[in-house]
Amino acid sequence: MFKKTIDWLDERFNIQPLFEFMSHKEVPVHKHSLWYYMGGVAMILFVVQAMTGMLLLLYYQPGVDSAYESIRFITTKVSFGWLFRSVHSWSANLMVFFVFVHMFSAFFTRTYAKPRELTWVTGAVLFLLAMVFGFSGYLLPWNELAFFATKVGTDIAGAVPIIGEPIKVLLRGGDSVTGATLSRFYAFHIALLPAIFTVMLFLHLLFVQRQGMHEPEFFKELPTEKKRMMPFFPNFILRDVLLWGVILNILLYLAVFFPWELGVKADAFAPAPEGIRPEWYFMFMFQSLKLLPAHFLIMEGEVFGILFFGIGGLVWFSVPFWDVYIKESIRPKVLKWFGIIVIIFILIMTAWGYLV
Repeated sequence: MFKKTIDWLDERFNIQPLFEFMSHKEVPVHKHSLWYYMGGVAMILFVVQAMTGMLLLLYYQPGVDSAYESIRFITTKVSFGWLFRSVHSWSANLMVFFVFVHMFSAFFTRTYAKPRELTWVTGAVLFLLAMVFGFSGYLLPWNELAFFATKVGTDIAGAVPIIGEPIKVLLRGGDSVTGATLSRFYAFHIALLPAIFTVMLFLHLLFVQRQGMHEPEFFKELPTEKKRMMPFFPNFILRDVLLWGVILNILLYLAVFFPWELGVKADAFAPAPEGIRPEWYFMFMFQSLKLLPAHFLIMEGEVFGILFFGIGGLVWFSVPFWDVYIKESIRPKVLKWFGIIVIIFILIMTAWGYLV
């Protein structure tokens, strides 16, 4: 039956060349091969996000008077609604985590080096979009923590010199976080961001498929007879699917035993509760801005912090275009320590934000 189905499709769409391409493509096998699978894990979690998000859309009603109630209805009245919401929330966090892992593993193994510059750039854009996904989706339940965290986040965006205030008004739909903000975040979350993310993901996967898996420098230097290669199909694909199964089991465990809480409904006139914090992947920036003094050098401390992270982001995005100017003999050490310092900074600031 399977062969007849493939033959039927091949007769109409000529898919045989695709199978031939996959059967001839090979994946290097070495001590860093594990990192090849991280991108696939992030991708399957995005698929889970899309599927559970579409199910939640059947009942979710955006609006100040309806958003919180519709989420409560989903979690208390809809069959397995609580489970799908928990899966959606947990998969969002796991997706961001694995995007972090994928990005840093790509950095340390220098997969961005020529000719893969655009692969790195599209991956960096996907990382940014994943974080924006989290920020826009955080407000949709219209609970207390999400409301005030969004207010703080948009205030920070408004502190950007020159363009900050227009960006804040664009995000909020006015001067304050209101129902207009909720409607905009809803539109961003279910329409604009998925469209952009899908296009960038397609380009990223296209570049990876056209250029093949990156081979580390030590692997390239090995004699041909000592290089181990694995067929992309079915060997690598089957290993990828096996890891997806493990991750999906972990996701279900978290969703069942640690269901996502709904919290208290947002009240724009109530004072901000103590301990307002952003999601964990924004915590390092939030905590860093908190530690800055009111004035730093010739500018406000918050403005300095935003400029620092903005320039740092541009430096990170443009790694393939500036690392070639570092002397080749010291390049590996410089880049290694640059990445380690970034990770240590993120971990310390994140831990500090939760402990203090």
